This record gives sequence, C-alpha cells and structure tokens, in this order.
Amino acid sequence: MSSHTPPLYRPEIDGLRSIAVLAVVLYHFGVSGLQGGFVGVDVFFVISGFLIGGLLWREGQGTGAISLKRFYMRRIKRLAPAYVSMAVTALFVGYVVLLPFEFREFGKSLIAATVYLSNVNFFREAGYFDSASEDKVLLHTWSLSVEEQFYIVLPILMVVLLRRPLGLRVVLWLSFWASLIACIWITQRSQPAAFYLFPFRAWELLAGVLLAIESQRRTLQEHSALSFAGLALVLGGILFIPAGAQFPGWHAIFPVLGTVLLIANGQHENIVNRSLRSPLPVGIGLISYSLYLWHWPVLTLSSYYRDGYAGGLEVVFWLSLSFLLAYLSWRFVERPFRRSTLPPWPTFGVAAFVSGALVAAGGLLFIKDGMIERFAPPLRTHIDASADFLQDWSRCTVPATGPFAGLETCPIGPEETPDILIWGDSHVRALKEGLELAAYEANAPALLIWRAGCAPVFGLTKDETSATPAQDNACTDANVKIEAALREDVFARVLLVGRWGYYSNGGGVGLDAGNLIAAEIAGMSGAQSEQISSGLGLTTGALQDLGSKVFVLSAIPEIPDYDSRKIARALAGHRLSSTQLDDAVQTPRSNVEARAMPLEKAFQKMAAQGITILDPAPYFCTDTHCSALHEGKAQYFDNNHIINAAALRIRSLFADVFTNGAAQ
Repeated sequence: MSSHTPPLYRPEIDGLRSIAVLAVVLYHFGVSGLQGGFVGVDVFFVISGFLIGGLLWREGQGTGAISLKRFYMRRIKRLAPAYVSMAVTALFVGYVVLLPFEFREFGKSLIAATVYLSNVNFFREAGYFDSASEDKVLLHTWSLSVEEQFYIVLPILMVVLLRRPLGLRVVLWLSFWASLIACIWITQRSQPAAFYLFPFRAWELLAGVLLAIESQRRTLQEHSALSFAGLALVLGGILFIPAGAQFPGWHAIFPVLGTVLLIANGQHENIVNRSLRSPLPVGIGLISYSLYLWHWPVLTLSSYYRDGYAGGLEVVFWLSLSFLLAYLSWRFVERPFRRSTLPPWPTFGVAAFVSGALVAAGGLLFIKDGMIERFAPPLRTHIDASADFLQDWSRCTVPATGPFAGLETCPIGPEETPDILIWGDSHVRALKEGLELAAYEANAPALLIWRAGCAPVFGLTKDETSATPAQDNACTDANVKIEAALREDVFARVLLVGRWGYYSNGGGVGLDAGNLIAAEIAGMSGAQSEQISSGLGLTTGALQDLGSKVFVLSAIPEIPDYDSRKIARALAGHRLSSTQLDDAVQTPRSNVEARAMPLEKAFQKMAAQGITILDPAPYFCTDTHCSALHEGKAQYFDNNHIINAAALRIRSLFADVFTNGAAQ
C-alpha cells in the first residue's frame, strides 16, 4: 500500500471501540461487576492516537507535507455535528428539567466544552462542595477536550519536524515517558489534575501515535498470544481497577498496554481478532462516538428529573434510549456530515458561527443565574439555598515558612496581623460569610483554618467513609501541625467549630446516615463519644494554658431529611406533598438534643472552667422543633451546613469572639 493512499479499514479497531464504549456506558449506568469501566476512555485515547497519528505520519512521509487546513476540516466534520446536536438537545431538556444552579453550571460547561476546555473547567470545579458528577450534564466532554488539546500540539509538532523524522520520533518518545512519569507522580499529589489535564494524559494518546509510526516503519512481530494478553489486560482493567484517588497513575498502564497489544496484533488471524471483526462489535464500534456523546446526558438528565431510577427495568429503558439516539445521531448526523463535500473555509465559518452561538447561549445562562424566573416563588427559597454556599477564598494562602507552614490559612476582616483563630471542619466554611462580616464590623482581623470532616481536636486520628485514606492522614497531620503552631504563636482568642454530633455518634443522620466516621484520640481508650469529649476538653484546656481565651460553637442543629437541592427538585417535579415537605424541613428539638447528648457533660465541664460555649440552636429552633426555614426562607444547604444568608443572620452569636478583650 502506498503511503499516499488512505489506510486500510481495520474492522477489529471498531470492535475494540465497542469494548471501550460499552465499558464506559454500562459502568455509568451502574451495571455491577464493572468497577473499572471508566478505563474505556483510556482505550479510546490509544485508538485515537493510533489512527490520527498514523494518518499524519503517512501524509507527511508520503507527500512531504501535512495540510493542517485539511486535517482540522476533517476533525470538525467528524466531531462537531454530533456534539452540536447533543449539546442543543441537552440545552432544551435542561431548560425544562434543571434547577437554576445546575442550569447555570451547565451554561458554564457548555462554553468550556464548545471551546475544548471542558477538562480544565471540571478540574477547577473539583472540591468539597462541588455538585455531584451526576448533575454535570457535559462532564463526559472532558475526554474530548483532552484529545483536541493534544491534536492542537501534535500536528504542529509534526509539521515543524517533518523533515527530521528521527528528531520527531525522539521528541515523541521523550514526551511519552515524561508524561507517563508525571502522571504517576502527580496522581499521588493531585489526582484531579492527573485525571483531567492534558499533560498527564498525553502519554496514552502518544502510545497510539508511536505504535502507528513504528508499525509503518517496520513490520511488528505478530502472535496470537499478544492478542490474548492485550484482551486480558483491557478486560482485567475494566473488571478490577478501582475508581478513586489512585487512578490514573500506574493503574492506567494496564488498559493502555492492552490496547497497544490488540492494535499491534490486530491483523493476525486468531479468535480474538475474528471476534472483534464480527458484525455486532463492529456495529457498536461504528456508533461508539455518538453513544459516548448521548449516554451521559440521557443518564444525568433522566436520573436528575426522576431523582434516581425505580429499578432495573427503568435502567434498561434509558440505556435503550441512549442506543437509539446514538444510532440516529450516527445515521443522520455523523455520517452525512462526515461525507459532505463542503470545502475547508466554509466548514470553518459554519463551525465558528455555531460555536459562537453555543458559547453565547452558555454565557446567557450563566449571566442569568440559570433563569430562576422559570419557577414559582414558593420553590425559589430552596433553589436560592442550593446556590448560596459559595464564598470568596481568594485571600487564602499556604505559607512556606512560619508556624503554619504547609497549612492553608485564610485571613478574614481587616488586613492586619490576626490575634483571633477560628479552627474547625467544613462548618467553618459554611459560616465564613457571617464570620467575615462580624470581623469587619468589630475591626478585628482573624484567621480561618478548616478541613472537611476533621474535628479541631489535638491527637485526632480518623477513618471516614466519605474520605480517602490520604485525606484521613492529612487531617491527623494537619492537627499535629496546628497544635505545634499554636504553642509557638499564641492567639488572644480561639474559636473551635465542628459537627460534634457527627464525631461523637460516629456518623451522620437522616440523608447522610451512610457517612460513618471512626475517630480516636492519641493516648485514650474507651467509647468514641468519650474520647471525643475528653479530647475536646484537653484541647480547650491546653489552649487556655497557652493564654488564649477559648470559645466552642456547639453544633449547628441537624435537620436530618433536608437537602435544598433534593427538596427543590422534588417540588419542581411535583413529587412532594405539603405534609412531606413539612416533615423534611423540620425535626423535633428533642432529636437534636439527643444527638448532642454525648458531649453535653463535656460542654458543661468546659463552661465551668471558663470556656465560652456558643449555642446556635436559638437561631434555628423553637421549644419544640428545629427548622431549616426562618420566616419562610431556607437556611440550610444540606442537613447540617447552613447557607451564607443564615451565616450572616446569626453573626451576632460571635460578637464576643471579635470584641471580647484580650487573652486570659
């Protein structure tokens, strides 16, 4: 075959695509046994690199030139039409289904996906209060952005080094190893960066590119054992690689290597390749791009509207709809546009116009805050609450030196040296707006230190179901550093904030009852509630001995069955009666007091020793009930975190922290 001619069609690669897309789709739809189904994306990366890299190499070596204009025209015709049809459909369905906060975020992700920065957008969004992945309708476009960022760099690099093929191969090999090593290294330090960002995924695409180049330069050894080994690695990854903080890292090597072996040995006659070339896998492979595009919006929007699926039959229905839409997209959108004879410049013009329209639509949604006017006023308070939990943390830093070196510290109030420390868990974050305004009103600079799920208690170790082992260890390490820092740098006043009932009872309540935590205090034994009580008492006592005036905020009352997002969705979907709503937004005060009981004696003892206990219950409770509403306005984000408006309303509770004299 002349290098001037297009490559021969490889049906087994479409068969391999079917494995990749089915792994991803079935994993997302919750089919059991596929705990590593997400590695189908890694398989796609290698296939893409092999096909596109091989095409560019063949063109360059065969003609002595690479036409970037023709290359990007092909990319637009291949990818844009199906993406646009999916995005526009999701936009209209989202208008009907999504609440304003999620619809606003959809607008932002629509902009990012259209300009191929989706991966950067979702990387930047990763965080404690980030909305669940199931609410992000365009989350799956992160992988498309990684590919297109790669295909901005690769063709230009190949054009620059076109007349130096050896130099090009050396650069590609060095880039491959640098990206792989960086991926393994950064996964342990910032897993979201390793997962989403192009530099740490480039090695997977480069594996395919290098395979294409080396296979065109020389004949590669073929053997049926290589196909079996490749299939075993890919299927093993799909079945056994766990999701979480260790991926991609070195785990991604297995599906990538397996894909390389399958493609390299793909033209060998053996049962693996014959199976991959059979009609069903090839047919699924042909629609794999459309299936990947459509399945995630179908899943997210349907489960969002339905508040989860009723059972297996409903899963089958939505899964079948995904396949139907994928086929229609391939048959009537993908294939016709791909075969169109529209010249390059008109193609670029149409693409620019449509992209501009999508970006404008996304911008409008963001500027209009998701168009809350779509919903009736009684529903809006819960909608407002679901969006009122973001704060400005731009003043936070991680000092390189000093007592708090390596810890994130966040100044509030006037920009002066703080003599007030507020230390706690995620409830510090929830209270931040109120604390900050109180600091400004009292002209008293303060310092916030917080870590989710990490009680402000010296000597704490924990094992939390909603945290990774690394996060558990980071909590322990942070508390050790804070204790050492406070012995070196004494603050006049210290406020401790925590969800105390969570730590003393060993878990959440109501909607988050599945969040469990096992906590111990160094040098102590006995029941967890006793250790937390004693540990808190020793911590406050140690701070007093150092010369600080100590305050403790007894926990914000928990409203077990309240979640602003769930309530708003249920009301919007007419799935919640007035009685059910009343039950969800309030709880008997006796239940709140029962959750607090394990620490009640500890608080009484601390108060007797001069510790000031701040009680937020009067702001949220009557004599008989505690409520997520105040004067008809929602005050909570979920069942234990209050929103910014509530934090501002109760800031007078902290007046003594910011105005009450000097150290004891």
